[in-house]
Amino acid sequence: MDNRKLKVLAAVVDEYIQTGEPVGSKKIADKLDIKVSSATIRNDMSTLEQLGLLMQPHTSAGRIPTYEGYRLYIKEIVGGGEHSLPAEEKERLDAMINSGEQTEEFLIQSATTALAEITNCAAVVTNNSLKFSVISKVEVIPTGRRLYVILLITSNGSIKNRACRLNFDLSNEQLDIFTKYIENSLEGVSVEEFSEDKLRDAATALGAYMTALSPLVEGLCQISRDMNSSVITMKGEENLYSCEEFERNDIVQFMSRKNELKNFLDNTFSGISVMFNEDNKDFVIGNSSILVSHYSKDGKQAGSLGVIGPLRLDYAKVIPYLEYFSNKLSSLITDKNDEADDENDGVEK
Repeated sequence: MDNRKLKVLAAVVDEYIQTGEPVGSKKIADKLDIKVSSATIRNDMSTLEQLGLLMQPHTSAGRIPTYEGYRLYIKEIVGGGEHSLPAEEKERLDAMINSGEQTEEFLIQSATTALAEITNCAAVVTNNSLKFSVISKVEVIPTGRRLYVILLITSNGSIKNRACRLNFDLSNEQLDIFTKYIENSLEGVSVEEFSEDKLRDAATALGAYMTALSPLVEGLCQISRDMNSSVITMKGEENLYSCEEFERNDIVQFMSRKNELKNFLDNTFSGISVMFNEDNKDFVIGNSSILVSHYSKDGKQAGSLGVIGPLRLDYAKVIPYLEYFSNKLSSLITDKNDEADDENDGVEK
């Protein structure tokens, strides 16, 4: 694959993305920055077709890219380093994220919203960074007759709560015993260690109070499941519905099954990964593509950020934004963690 053929492939993909029509050799000859004849371009396009990178939908038509052609095109964009964003655009994006004194969760949601707005696609994110935090405070708050709320706060600023209804009101003694139990068992424990097995083992210390307090223990178990599971958040769903290349029924089906993307989002390799609907029949939106990049916290993968759009997506535009937001998120949430560690070190034990 010489440099000229790569340029021909890129020109075909660019033109097809813009028009949706098969591309002929004369059009490509006019677009290239090298002077070659249409006959030479036809030969190159024929070679690219033999390599499975282009296809000819009709005998008399021009060529269109195949899935493998798109993949090579995307790989060249990612590896070429020619599409970095200008400084003023980065400043605009930073303002959209609004780092300030915000929590990690706010930063991640802001970046996802901004990515959807900038690309006119749907943006998806998974957040596993909560597993790296520590439980800093747990409270049980009476809120009504036989109704109690468990409030849990982590070192990264995340707040989880669960309402629990008991069979009878707790006495002050029972409430004090449970409060001491959760303080001793949970405060200072990492979220990753905050497991149902740990909770149930620790609950044996409640002894005779266990029967009365079991709904509260079950509430803590539910919070544990929530905190240790990766949930997909999506922004810009309206961009899917407004895309003319998508069938509305496909989108409705996808929205009801979007959490099935979780494994793909979290198990992709480093860098930019791409999946087309042709690769995964369970992904029900036809003529679609997904681009995914990871973000990290203290060098560990903390989640995935992705863009869902049409197959004829403007990859050259979208990829630099996806890369920038992923890198920016990694920097911001790592800095937040360092700040939290510094604050904890300054607190007298």
